[in-house]
Amino acid sequence: MYLLDTNHCSQAILGNANVLNRLAEVENSVIATCAIVQGELVDMAERSQRKESNLALIHRFLTGIYSHNIDGSTATIYGQLKAALFNQFAPKEKSKRRKTKITDLGFDENDLWIAAVALQHGLIIVSADSDFQRIQQVRTLSVESWL
Repeated sequence: MYLLDTNHCSQAILGNANVLNRLAEVENSVIATCAIVQGELVDMAERSQRKESNLALIHRFLTGIYSHNIDGSTATIYGQLKAALFNQFAPKEKSKRRKTKITDLGFDENDLWIAAVALQHGLIIVSADSDFQRIQQVRTLSVESWL
């Protein structure tokens, strides 16, 4: 069971042969994404020069796969994951730690939410983002790239 990150969804939409071939190979597996990825895709389309056609492509793509929503369980996992990352990577000095944001540590907030969805549902994240490899230092997380 796979959770496609934004970079792999956009590559599938654009017709990347590696991603499409791998999707065909795993056709009997559950292919999913999540509401966070949907939001990122819509944001990209809204800011593009071909807004309407890109929104239509995204809608067509998302209609074909399952999308996980965010709920209270996801939020709990997200909070635990974020705290574990702070404990591992943030400065130990309280005054510096208080001012540190997760993005200062090199993590994208949305990637933490995506990781929380994957952990909640036992999914393999399909992404080219390095955030997920670093997250593996604090939580067991399966990650693949099809690019």
